[in-house]
Amino acid sequence: MTPIPVPRGFCFAAAGAGFKKPGRLDLGVIVSEVPASAAGVFTTNKFQAAPVLVCIDSLQRGGQFRALMANSGQANACTGGEGLARCRESLILVGDALGLKASEILPTSTGVIGQQFDMHKWRAAMPELGESLTTAGPVEFARAIMTTDNVPKLSWRVIDVDGGEVRILGMAKGAGMISPNMATLLGFVTCDAEVDPAWWQQALRRAVDVSFNRVTVDGDTSTNDTILALANGQSGARPQGAELDALEKALTEVCQDLAYMIVEDAEGGTKVARIRVSGAVDQAQAEMVARTIGNSPLVKTALFGCDPNWGRIVAALGRSGAEFEPDHVTMRIGGVVIFTDGAPVQGDMDGLLALTMKRAEIPIDIELAAGDGAYELLASDLTHEYISINADYRT
Repeated sequence: MTPIPVPRGFCFAAAGAGFKKPGRLDLGVIVSEVPASAAGVFTTNKFQAAPVLVCIDSLQRGGQFRALMANSGQANACTGGEGLARCRESLILVGDALGLKASEILPTSTGVIGQQFDMHKWRAAMPELGESLTTAGPVEFARAIMTTDNVPKLSWRVIDVDGGEVRILGMAKGAGMISPNMATLLGFVTCDAEVDPAWWQQALRRAVDVSFNRVTVDGDTSTNDTILALANGQSGARPQGAELDALEKALTEVCQDLAYMIVEDAEGGTKVARIRVSGAVDQAQAEMVARTIGNSPLVKTALFGCDPNWGRIVAALGRSGAEFEPDHVTMRIGGVVIFTDGAPVQGDMDGLLALTMKRAEIPIDIELAAGDGAYELLASDLTHEYISINADYRT
């Protein structure tokens, strides 16, 4: 197994607090040895969870941070003032256990909405969390943030700049309640370059817009969606000019890797549909088309059933709200033209696409011939297992 190139100056802690089930990791912390530049992108859901509100407030106050904290099993969302108080208390507990100030920690949570933190479990987990700081690694952290995920999700890049080697490591969780509006799921990025905090925030937002913001599993946007990033400068490198472009490219690739893993690991999912829309009036309309198709239950179930039912795709396109002439539309599945000039292509399309529809990734390309707008979205299929997971999520 290839060793994970952990950015310099970062360490990890993980513990099992029993927030959801006993005997599994469900509390993780990423710690920087020195204060780091921090950036964050958050859900726009009106019901923002307590940790989201605390993070936003902390980042707006400015300064540098030492740690990113995440718990799974309890979302601490829709919990009112008491939820905010318990979130802040959890920061004090973790800070004391790891030798940090509460103000240096950015919190995140995932799990069931509406439940208050059980502070007895938080207190009981602190000895294990503190002891793990010398033994845990990024995989343990990635496991601690999982809920219905089947696998931990990690990605990394290493780039060379004038000042030396720069490492970027990302981790994420997410399998359901995935359809972002500005961010999605929980994601964490660490980097050992020295960067300007304002540039770091802008670079993260741009990376999120072309990665986590371009996936959908079920059309739902969570109350807790958060992407956080720390850059601590411990590599000794301070990228400049074209090197910053290379750093942002690496950051974007890490985010795109993680976003793909999320759709690939969708609750009950068996397929990834890569929906590419071109020729729309503008990008906004191209996105409307891609999301209408990607979130259509009829399209998603056809993907699961390996059925090249192009009529469902055309119907979704027609109700998307985008402006186009139906007779000018061309649609391809797996690179094969299925529909053009307002009519289906003649021939045995089902037979031609039989193998394509069984693939793990299915390309769907739509050309509208109405302008220069383009958009790409990754979407999962919809299966019996998705219903089973979510019907039994709490029980």
